[in-house]
Amino acid sequence: MPRICLILPTNRPCTDTLWALGDEAAYAAETFDAEVRLLVLDSCDAAVRERHREVLGHRPADPRIAVHHLDEARQRDFLRRVIARADTPKPELLLDLMLPDRVSYGACTNRAFLLSAALGCDSVHRRDSDSRYQSVEGRPVFPVHHELRSLGRRAADAAASVDETALAVAHRDRRVAMVGASFVGELSVDVAEIQALRPDLYTEIIGLWAPGHWSAEQRADLAAESFLGAGTEPFTHDRSLLTLVDPMRVDMCNIAFHDVHERVPLPPATDTIGSDYFLIHLVHDAGLPGVLHNRDIVNFHTAERRTGPGFLAYQTRFAKFLLSMLYLHHVYERMAEAGPALLDDRGQVRADAVAALVRESTTLDRTENIRRLDVLDASYRQLGHRYVELADHLAARRERLLDEARRDMEDFALLTESWEALVHAARTTPVPGAEPTR
Repeated sequence: MPRICLILPTNRPCTDTLWALGDEAAYAAETFDAEVRLLVLDSCDAAVRERHREVLGHRPADPRIAVHHLDEARQRDFLRRVIARADTPKPELLLDLMLPDRVSYGACTNRAFLLSAALGCDSVHRRDSDSRYQSVEGRPVFPVHHELRSLGRRAADAAASVDETALAVAHRDRRVAMVGASFVGELSVDVAEIQALRPDLYTEIIGLWAPGHWSAEQRADLAAESFLGAGTEPFTHDRSLLTLVDPMRVDMCNIAFHDVHERVPLPPATDTIGSDYFLIHLVHDAGLPGVLHNRDIVNFHTAERRTGPGFLAYQTRFAKFLLSMLYLHHVYERMAEAGPALLDDRGQVRADAVAALVRESTTLDRTENIRRLDVLDASYRQLGHRYVELADHLAARRERLLDEARRDMEDFALLTESWEALVHAARTTPVPGAEPTR
């Protein structure tokens, strides 16, 4: 019986999503006889957490499903004990990187990775609170259907469970490390207003996440396909492909990993969207098999991102995402060059090789990022209205943003170097509130 960790990090009210997640857990248990650890990492205030607890507590009982609903205090307690047991350098910094006092998409998922190890799970399956499942004839379409058909199996064996295979013979003895799909609905990044106001400036701004040496035409092509997911076409029937999955075709709201997440963590960067996508690139560049399917999740944006302080906070995270790409593109390019050298003789990712590339990136000249901020400033001022306030907001933090982008990668290297010890320690660390929430 496989034991899986179905995870949902949240910092917003999401009772409907939690109920639907419970339905997916029940589907996994019933269809695949899986033992499910439904893990909710809840950073909401006490009143919202209580509503979440009530929803989770009213799920129908199933001995194969255990619900673990952890607030930040319980998460911190767990992390302190893991870090102490791991006996790694800079324990207080590691705790800050795992549970910072600012928003971090990578850190919240890293916590789930360690908790999954502590719960004895074979794989992790991540969903997001600002998304929902598609349905056909009133029945929800759960991604776990494809995830459990292939994840962790030798690729040559998993080929019987997919519709099509596009995988070189050299990769077929390796295990399927990732199964994923994308989303339909709104853009994954909340920038549609810019596209509506000034398509030319949208192309200029979105093109900033391309490598610095790309041509204007390449940047425009990237902007045209960025953040679209699978578009708007609704699900009608299953399609699945065993391949080296293109990172542009999957999304972290609809992803599952086997083994790789226990070798290398995600960048713990704060206030940076997209910081949780690193493993998708690593799986591809290392030549690890994956399955791309079409049970896409419906994406939507919540109102707090579009008004007042929420707008400034979200758009600052987008700016930091653009700055992070100076370093991440360097690492991605070097990983692609290394290919199978990123794997040991057992076909598992070598964390030391990845950490070395991350550290190497921190020596890059930041002129390219200065240009990114210059283009953002000029573009936002042309957009006018609240984008002028955004430009002023970023200008006042210019040096700090540049410094943080580099320091985020230094922190990522440290965490990667410590990750094996942390995962090993987590496997023998009890999880607070480990009894089912019923």
